[in-house]
Amino acid sequence: MTSSPMPGIRAGGWPRRLAFLSACALTVGACAPQDADRRPADGAVRAQPSHAAEAPAPDVSLPADNPHARFGSAIPPVARVASGAVVEAFTQEASAGQITLESSAEVMTTIDFDPIHPLTGPVFVEGAEPGDILAVTLHEVEVMGWGWTGIVPGFGFLADEFPEPWLRTFEIAEGATHVDFGGGVRIPLRPFPGVMGVAPATEEMLSTIPPRANGGNMDDKDIVAGTTVYFPVFVDGALFSIGDAHAAQGDGEVSGTALESPMRIVYQVEVIKGGRSIQEPQYETEDAYTVTAFGETLDEAARKATRYMIDYLESDRGMSRTEGYVLTSLAGEMEVAEVVDVPHVLVKVRMPKAIFGG
Repeated sequence: MTSSPMPGIRAGGWPRRLAFLSACALTVGACAPQDADRRPADGAVRAQPSHAAEAPAPDVSLPADNPHARFGSAIPPVARVASGAVVEAFTQEASAGQITLESSAEVMTTIDFDPIHPLTGPVFVEGAEPGDILAVTLHEVEVMGWGWTGIVPGFGFLADEFPEPWLRTFEIAEGATHVDFGGGVRIPLRPFPGVMGVAPATEEMLSTIPPRANGGNMDDKDIVAGTTVYFPVFVDGALFSIGDAHAAQGDGEVSGTALESPMRIVYQVEVIKGGRSIQEPQYETEDAYTVTAFGETLDEAARKATRYMIDYLESDRGMSRTEGYVLTSLAGEMEVAEVVDVPHVLVKVRMPKAIFGG
């Protein structure tokens, strides 16, 4: 078990210790690229979920049939829950049904971006107020039968170099741990939600494409089951939503897509009052504490992420800012989470907990 998560924040009023932070190894066998006439029966074939130990039973279950594809405080909640509640959320794949297991590459030329990133939510969390932190612990992330990856002309980090549409779909059988990309290449499944976020303090309907201070399209492949993500709260109730789930993805998501899949996600929400504030999402696992930062350049995002890690080391680990700066240089692990939403990028800095001893 990890040490208490985010002690500097929780000192002011975390109601109880979040359990289940230990990430389990995937228990989810080989899958193959699919011909056009193959589909999971009734959509019910699932890979076994990635999950934290002893995942709790959900208090509420949210279907995937009433999604929204924007962030804004005027979007009405689909459920109200108490702090500490466990939510089961079913999510659609990223195209909102425009791509199916039988689709050909031609569909990539007619993709409508308006419904892209169908999100399940928002969930109103009682007691959450601006200035608080909403902790979201992922307990289970379960692939629902299939997935796709491809190239949308005009979209992607190297869009000018890859102008042709391309699509590959995969049926993901129960018990799968990998998909067969072809040519002997097997990609391990490591499912996670690409978009997670609370509502921003505006009634304007904001695009889900870029990452933002409220979370959004973070596309961070390390936010898997067993992770607790901390979001700054901007509006009453926080209004948390989740979606754009990926069965596998590399750092950067450079082609514009991951292995996009419908999912079943079980998460727990907890309101944290008092303690230090955060400007953008941060997260932790049993092994590490990670800060994230978005920007319109890698330099901007990397500088912000470095400062956020220094803030954490100062407030939660009792270091001076100078010590925190140097420790980040010595032990911090800086990575690019995503670059595809040009000009927006997301950078993360991870600090391994093992260096702090007992």
